[in-house]
Amino acid sequence: MFGRVRETASSPTLPILATATGDAALSLFDLFYRAGSFVFGGGHVVLPLLQAETVQTGLVEPGAFLAGYGAAQAVPGPLFTFSAFLGAVTTSGPSGALGASIALVAIFLPSALLIIGVLPLWNRLRRAPRVQRALKGVNAGVVGLLAAALYDPVFTEGVTGPHSLVIVAVAFVALTAWKAPAWAVVLGAAGLGALLL
Repeated sequence: MFGRVRETASSPTLPILATATGDAALSLFDLFYRAGSFVFGGGHVVLPLLQAETVQTGLVEPGAFLAGYGAAQAVPGPLFTFSAFLGAVTTSGPSGALGASIALVAIFLPSALLIIGVLPLWNRLRRAPRVQRALKGVNAGVVGLLAAALYDPVFTEGVTGPHSLVIVAVAFVALTAWKAPAWAVVLGAAGLGALLL
């Protein structure tokens, strides 16, 4: 049953249906479902896709995107919670609690369906040499996607001059050398931003 649901949802059916009906809620679901379908190795991989699908299309303001991303880094839990924020602040279609709920369910659904479908076969699959090599390749690709996400939109939008570059350096040292908690670094960066920027 779930395999058929996954097959239908990952096929072109969902985007075609969203486009044909013009239903804003279905379009929002499609956007976040597709983003959730491409995640491997962590939620940061989906950041460039979310940015392209929400900010570049005008669905979410650039400042709101970065503010939500910063807030998501300050709280525990997966980056996928950021999708709820994006769903809540959309400028067209459902927003608020409804938009947040649609985005959150849609981004988590592909992973849940994949787990249900693959779990019975996982012990056998993970021992296959070809599967192990494929996973290593995907992991290498994830590093490239993370680098792209760090550069655009995070670096290009967040570093606007020498003062913001100083804040980046202090935050980096606080996280890596001093092992400060992420929430403290975000609050400290906000304080420095209020003083310097």
